[in-house]
Amino acid sequence: MKNAFIAMGSNLPSHVGTPAETLFAALHELSELGPIVSRSSLYCTAPIGFENQPAFLNAVINLEIPPQITPHILLRELLRIERNFGRDRSQEQPRGPRTLDLDLLLFGDLVLSTTDLTLPHPRLHERAFVLVPLAEIAPHLRHPLNGATMEQLLKKLKLQSGQVECTESGTWYR
Repeated sequence: MKNAFIAMGSNLPSHVGTPAETLFAALHELSELGPIVSRSSLYCTAPIGFENQPAFLNAVINLEIPPQITPHILLRELLRIERNFGRDRSQEQPRGPRTLDLDLLLFGDLVLSTTDLTLPHPRLHERAFVLVPLAEIAPHLRHPLNGATMEQLLKKLKLQSGQVECTESGTWYR
């Protein structure tokens, strides 16, 4: 079994409700791919790039992947789940608002570069909205290319006040 770390984000309502409700419902669909080993708190994060949009809710989960699921199969499933919640990547503005965003960050210690998938995620170390929740659930996990732990990568990142904040409860929508 491999462990895959998946970043989750939402800042628009979907057919199931608010962004928090969307992430919770997506969590259920993700659990059908394999057991969820751990999940971070929910974090409210400011948009990057295209700033005229609502704040995002973000989280990271650690999913145990059965041997028959390859990284490309997992990516295909993540895109299918996004579509189930109303995301149409072909129609959206880059870095714009979305109902659901699922990014494959790590797949075990696999290093891969193909036309449709790069592992580890090429911007993992640059994104506070990924590193904060990832370091919460796996602080000692090492980046497969540079060997730094998630905690070390987070310390190198210059966080600004209010950039990534744990939601009031710090827990998932129930």
